[in-house]
Amino acid sequence: MFAKRLVLIPARQSRIKHSKLWHIRSRQFSSSTSASTAQSPTHVSTLAAVTSELDKLSPRIDIQASQIHVLEGPKEFYTTLKDKLRNAKKRIYLATLYIGKTEYELMSCIREALAANSELRVSVLTDALRGTREDPSPSCASLLASLAAEFPHQVEIRMYHTPNLTGIKKRLIPKRINEGWGLQHMKIYGIDDEVILSGANLSDDYFTNRQDRYHLFSSTAVSGYFQRIFDTMCSVSLLLEPTGSAGAFDLVWPENNACKSPLDDPNGYSQATKKLFADFIQPLTSATPTTNTSIYPLLIIPNALNNELPAIQSLLATPAPPNSSWLFTAGYFNPHPMVTSSLLTASSGHVPVTGTVVTASPWANGFYGSKGISGMLPPAYTLLSRRFLKQARKQEAHVDFREWRLGTVSRPHGWTYHAKGLWLTFGNASQQQDPSSEENPAGPSVTIIGSSNYTVRSYSLDTEVGAVIVTADSGLQARLKAEQDNLLKHTKSMTEEDLQGGERRVGLGVRIAMWIVTAVGGSL
Repeated sequence: MFAKRLVLIPARQSRIKHSKLWHIRSRQFSSSTSASTAQSPTHVSTLAAVTSELDKLSPRIDIQASQIHVLEGPKEFYTTLKDKLRNAKKRIYLATLYIGKTEYELMSCIREALAANSELRVSVLTDALRGTREDPSPSCASLLASLAAEFPHQVEIRMYHTPNLTGIKKRLIPKRINEGWGLQHMKIYGIDDEVILSGANLSDDYFTNRQDRYHLFSSTAVSGYFQRIFDTMCSVSLLLEPTGSAGAFDLVWPENNACKSPLDDPNGYSQATKKLFADFIQPLTSATPTTNTSIYPLLIIPNALNNELPAIQSLLATPAPPNSSWLFTAGYFNPHPMVTSSLLTASSGHVPVTGTVVTASPWANGFYGSKGISGMLPPAYTLLSRRFLKQARKQEAHVDFREWRLGTVSRPHGWTYHAKGLWLTFGNASQQQDPSSEENPAGPSVTIIGSSNYTVRSYSLDTEVGAVIVTADSGLQARLKAEQDNLLKHTKSMTEEDLQGGERRVGLGVRIAMWIVTAVGGSL
C-alpha cells in the first residue's frame, strides 16, 4: 500500500473519522470506461478506493479526458494564453501572485480583445503586497491601473491583502520579504468556458525560462467552479482605482465588499472568509462517476479551509498494487511535516512502492544570487533537503531525491524551476511477469495540479487553488507520463553526502535567519 496509516490534520469539515476511513464502497470507477481504457481489476479497485475517499473531501466534476490539455513548457503556456486572450468573447478572469511590470505584450492581447468587443469583461486579481512592491516606481499595480483607466466600464482590478500582516509589523518588515506572512497565491487563468490551472505567474521568466506546470481544462463545469472561487475572492479584496496621472492608483475597500477590511479587522476578516468559502469544498454527491475522468477541486483559505492536505494524505495512504510509484515535485523544497510523513511512510512499507522527489537545485532557484535575506533561501532549501534525506534513510524509505538544473540562474540560457505536483502510478501484478502487458497503465492515474508549494506557509498563510485529476483513460495517462518525463529530463539524483560540504555547506547565518523568520510568524 502507499502508506500504513493516514495522519489527518485536526481540521474542520475536511476531517475524516478514523473508524470509517477505509470502508471502501464496492463500485466501478466509471460505468462508461471503454475497452481501450480498461484496466486490470486491481487497477480499477485502486481507483475506486481513491474516488471513494476524495468524494468525502471535495465536490467532484466528471469530465472527458479529452477536455484536459497538458502544456509542456513556458513557451507553449504563453502562446496558448495569448491566443485565448485575443479571442475572448465573454469573460477574462486572471488570478495570479503578480503580473510583470513590463508585460506590455500580454496587456496588448487583453486590450485587443476589449477594443473588439464592448461586451467583454476583464477581472484581474493579484496580491497587494507583491503587486505594489516597487511603488512608486513602475509596478504590477501601475501596469494594471493603466488598463483599468483605458477601459473603465470593462475592467476591474482587485488586490488581496493578507490579514496576517498589519499595523506595526507591516511597517517594520522589509518589502522584499513581507510575502512570508501571506499572499494571494492562486493561479487561475480563465477565458470564457476554459481555464488554465498552473503554478506559474504572469511575467517574462514564466513565459521564457522558468519551468512550471500548466493544465488547460476545456470544460464549462470546471471553468465555472473556479470562476466562482475567483469572484468570491475578489469580493474580499481591495479595489484598485486609477487616479489622474498615467499608472497612478489608489487601493480602496468598497462598501459593498463581503466583509470588513483585513487591515481594519483581521480576525473578523478571517471568520468572514471562512463562512464565504465553506461551501466550495463540500462534497456534492456520492453517485458513481459518469465518465472515466474526474476533477476534485482543492482550496486553501488562510486560517479557514484546507482540503488539499487531507487529499494528499488520503492519496498516499491508498492501498496500492505492486510496482506502484509516486512522484512529488516542489520548486522550493520545504514540505509540510504531514506531507513529508505521508511521502516517507508511503515508501517505507513491505510493498515495493518507489518514490521520486524533484526539486530545484540552488542554481535553478529563483532566489539564487539575490541580495540580503532572500539570497539565503537557496542554501536554506539545501539544509531542508538534507534533513529530508536523513529522515528517509532512518525510515528505510525507497526514495530517489533529484535536483533539477538547466544552466545557471541569471546567466545566458539559464533556467529556474518552479514546478509542483504529485503523480501516482498504480502498477499491476501482471508487471511482475510481463512489464509490457497491455493491462499495465500507460502512466499516472492520479495527479495534483495547482498553485500550492505544499509548505507550512501554503497551508497557513497563502490562498491556494488546485485540483486532483483521477483518470482511467490511457490517453490522458500517457500525457501525464510525458509531463513527468519532461520534468525529469534535467534532473540528477542526490545523496546526503552530495548536499553537505563544499559549495553546499550551509552557514550559521542561514540557520539563524531561518529561525528568525519562524520566530516572528513568517514561513519559507
